[in-house]
Amino acid sequence: MTRRERLQHAACRMDAQSISKAVASAKRGESEGRLQLTAAMTWIAYACPDATTAVCDNITSAWLGSGPTSEVPTGLPEAPLEDSFWQAFWAVIDGNDEGYDALSITVAVASLGAALHPLMAELADDNAQHHWGTAEAIKKPIPGHTDIEALSECPQDSLGKSLHQMIVANGYDPEVLDREAIALSQLPHSLHYLNARILQMHDVWHLVAGYETTSSNEIAISAFQLAQFNHNYSSMFLAAVMAISTFKEPRGFTILMQIVTEAWRHGRETPVMMDIEWEKEWNNSLETIRATHHIPTYKSIFPADLLEAIESASLWKKLQLGYQLTRYNLRLRSNSRLPA
Repeated sequence: MTRRERLQHAACRMDAQSISKAVASAKRGESEGRLQLTAAMTWIAYACPDATTAVCDNITSAWLGSGPTSEVPTGLPEAPLEDSFWQAFWAVIDGNDEGYDALSITVAVASLGAALHPLMAELADDNAQHHWGTAEAIKKPIPGHTDIEALSECPQDSLGKSLHQMIVANGYDPEVLDREAIALSQLPHSLHYLNARILQMHDVWHLVAGYETTSSNEIAISAFQLAQFNHNYSSMFLAAVMAISTFKEPRGFTILMQIVTEAWRHGRETPVMMDIEWEKEWNNSLETIRATHHIPTYKSIFPADLLEAIESASLWKKLQLGYQLTRYNLRLRSNSRLPA
């Protein structure tokens, strides 16, 4: 059986003890642990969204050394992962010779939605209606588009002004993707609202929750959104990124998992962002908003520009980073000797 076939076979329910063992194996730098964790994330992303919290809590607690470890429920409804899905999945993982940038990987992962079994859409819709982070918000009407001109008139140092400056300085689309172009209106109301609001507020959460617009922090905010809302695209993205690392860049897997688990925990410990009426906060400062809504900022043991630094740093800086990452991996391997 090839490694890809083994991942496909392993993409099913994994109990809490097995997750803990897979984490320990991945920390030791073993390929089997990486494959098992990637399979677990692939299962929740593309087949069983109701298992997301239990699986990610167990991975995070085992990786970070503390936290909830409730058993992964049995008998949850799940969509079958058919051969046509796996063909599309591996095509995304293989990518192209030039690799992905931020936009192309977003489009590639989003395309996998068309390869999913129809039951997956029903499961995602049901999950959105019952998840603590979305159940109240999705009862509202579909939000209108962000008023960029109104943002430009907000006071200095306000959320609205900061958002306007971020969008203009970086040439961003105010809502990341055109909601009409990706046919959100064809989704059930719950998923239409959820996806439209997440696209619309993605950069707001970057600012308020303390995520920079670097490669590692874009990965991290996906884990944050997954924890907050069980956002299906976020889980699809993380599973794909983990698979790319597992099969193409295994040396970076431990860094990836540290970033993902830190952000998952941050999302779990942050009050529900979807319930805040953000348009009423445009004129308030980030500090005031964080204090009012008790929002902690994201913190990682790695610098936000770690991945960019690895690519473009001087030789001396690369040696320093290599030394720091070697120490981190040695500490992981030492700590991973405890689980049976």
